[in-house]
Amino acid sequence: MVNKSYFVNGNRGLTVNANQTYQSFTEFYPYYLSEHATASCRMLHFIGSWLVLAVVVITVVLQQWALLWLLPVIGYGFAWAGHFFFEKNRPATFRYPLYSLIGDWVMFKDILTGRLSLKGSACDANPPSTSPSSHDNN
Repeated sequence: MVNKSYFVNGNRGLTVNANQTYQSFTEFYPYYLSEHATASCRMLHFIGSWLVLAVVVITVVLQQWALLWLLPVIGYGFAWAGHFFFEKNRPATFRYPLYSLIGDWVMFKDILTGRLSLKGSACDANPPSTSPSSHDNN
């Protein structure tokens, strides 16, 4: 059994089990964040998400539907570079594809709203372990 400690406001707070089977996104999200703890990994995910949104807008405006083929290349390309080169872990997408996709967009929203930091987990303002009910709707 592999356990990882997740940093909460600079202190080790939440321990997650990498081998656990998650029954809900609320259970999964702290694990997801523990796999996205470095600033470089988060930044690459954030850039990839912005680029995905930009390609969607460009596709609609130009009505060039073939551009939609770029979405997984851009989204996963940036994210997986963050995992393989900086986080040094295996993307959660391989084991939890739906929860991981949801996690990408929840993390994107949490960074935009200031709940999570692009500087990494040690700088998070309000990580999920301090308010787990905020994502119960997923």
